Amino acid sequence: MPQTLPPMALASTPRLTATERRASILKAALKLFSKRGFRGTTTRELAAAVGVSEPVLYEHFSSKRELYEAIIQEKCRERVDSATNLLTPLLDDDRAYFETLADFILQRFVSEPEYSRIFLHIGLEGGSLAQAYYERQVLFAQRLLAEHVQTRVEKGAFRHVDPQVTARMFLSVVVNQGLLLVLFRENFRDWNRKEFVRQMVDIFLKGVLNQAPEGADESKNL
Repeated sequence: MPQTLPPMALASTPRLTATERRASILKAALKLFSKRGFRGTTTRELAAAVGVSEPVLYEHFSSKRELYEAIIQEKCRERVDSATNLLTPLLDDDRAYFETLADFILQRFVSEPEYSRIFLHIGLEGGSLAQAYYERQVLFAQRLLAEHVQTRVEKGAFRHVDPQVTARMFLSVVVNQGLLLVLFRENFRDWNRKEFVRQMVDIFLKGVLNQAPEGADESKNL
């Protein structure tokens, strides 16, 4: 008579830590918010996307608004840290600095289209969340770049341009191109990001760099 084997024990699924659970909620929320915006996404849908109940969701975030703000805050901090690490060694190299910055911004639009779509939803929905995003990301980036331009003006590398206007102009060109990539990516199959950045920065620098003294080698700046 054949022996009956004992039933196999079911493999237990590892329990997520609080930090891991929070990260999984943020990731799922990012996808839903990017598709439906803040107003079009419910906490029930957020909980279902993560695979938890609404009470569990509220253990990590007290409200949908807090979750939304956490996404913005985390992404802003991540981008600022990454950009700072890239740009700090290039503060005196104008071409490298602005090419690196432009490429960094465009690359984020391409690699993080969901967050870019949140950017669009926030602007269209308006209200206090839009203002918070505008202050934490848009104005923050403009202020940092304006401070850099001001430093270059004081060192004589740039003409006496308005730092705020210069920063807004540069970021507007790059961000607009990034939004076009997110909205109409299929039309950019043959688009060369590196070449666009090179030519755009070349035009920008020719407008802001101080005229070199007669006989000086301008190639150092260009």
